Order: sequence, then structure tokens, then C-alpha cells
Amino acid sequence: MNGKPKESDWKRYRDMVSDLRERYLKEKNQELIDMLSALDKTPTEQFWDTLERMKKEKRILQDCLDPHSRSKMFMSMMLMLRCGMLKEEDLEGFSDELKGELNSLLN
Repeated sequence: MNGKPKESDWKRYRDMVSDLRERYLKEKNQELIDMLSALDKTPTEQFWDTLERMKKEKRILQDCLDPHSRSKMFMSMMLMLRCGMLKEEDLEGFSDELKGELNSLLN
């Protein structure tokens, strides 16, 4: 993305990040619960498989959310789209320029 994002894009992004995180974690927490209660695994396997998955999710969260700044907004949004934290319908209300740049990199 060339330069800083538009002010309206930054405000929209900033205001939605916590909701995106919570929605994503709600989905991932359910997946973790399912892993912990998998009937085809031993309790030991359930534990270690879930722990590995949590480590992976931790990295995703850090990659997507830790650089929470205006200058890194575009990269964060791209990562969020790739991992499913940000969905295509979440892009409604952003500038056509930003949506176009995100779509061109993801396709």
C-alpha cells in the first residue's frame, strides 16, 4: 500500500479489531474444546495436540494483532484475511482503494 491508509480506513480498522479478535477466538476456542474431547484420542494425545494448536494460534494472533499501528494496518489486514480472522464481508465500508489492494494480493 502506498503511504498511510486513509483516515476513515484507519478508524474503521481500529474500531473493529477487538471484535474480529473475539469472533476469531470464539471459533478457535470451540475447536480447542473439540480437540480436548476427541473420543478417538487418549487424554495425553488430546492435551498435546491441543497445546500444539494453541501455540499455532498464538503465533497467528501475534502476527495479526501485535503490530496494531496505522503504518502496519495493511499488513495486519492481509494476514487477518489469510487466516480467516477478517472475512470478505468485513471489508464493507472500507475504501475501494484498500479493498482493491487487498484483493489483488490475495488472489
